[in-house]
Amino acid sequence: MAEIRPIVADGLLVGLDYTLRLDDQEVIDTSTGRGPLEFVQGQGRIVSGLEQALYGMSIGDEKDVVVAPAEGYGERDPDALQAVSRDIFPPDVTLEPEIAFRMHDDQGRMFVAYVADVQPEDILLDFNHPLAGETLYFHVKISALRAATAEDLGPGCGTCGGCSPEGCAC
Repeated sequence: MAEIRPIVADGLLVGLDYTLRLDDQEVIDTSTGRGPLEFVQGQGRIVSGLEQALYGMSIGDEKDVVVAPAEGYGERDPDALQAVSRDIFPPDVTLEPEIAFRMHDDQGRMFVAYVADVQPEDILLDFNHPLAGETLYFHVKISALRAATAEDLGPGCGTCGGCSPEGCAC
């Protein structure tokens, strides 16, 4: 009798070994040395282009996946830059390019902004994800698959502690 191997499908917890490169082939992220990334398939907790490419894979399967910006972190939006007064930051806060800050708008929604430039009076913030506009080149291997538990399916992403019933603000 042939062994039935589970395949990646919605509602399963996936263990994913991965290496991420950009056009220049430099490794910018990897699970090597940290253990697999774990997430529940179908919940949008990884970039959509990668999530879609995993459907149907089994434990031990490997593949290369190319994710276009529209299915990754989006295209860069030149209007997503905003100059703010240096005075809104406490004096002891480090302000250097690429430093990230979590900020809230008037409706309480959280955004991540990255320092793009530091001027004497103003700080230029970039609300684009640092990988916006980039084509992502993943090498992936499915290391584990199992039914997700209630804890795995719990609310939010577990990274900010500020998720609302409407969904994660991260």
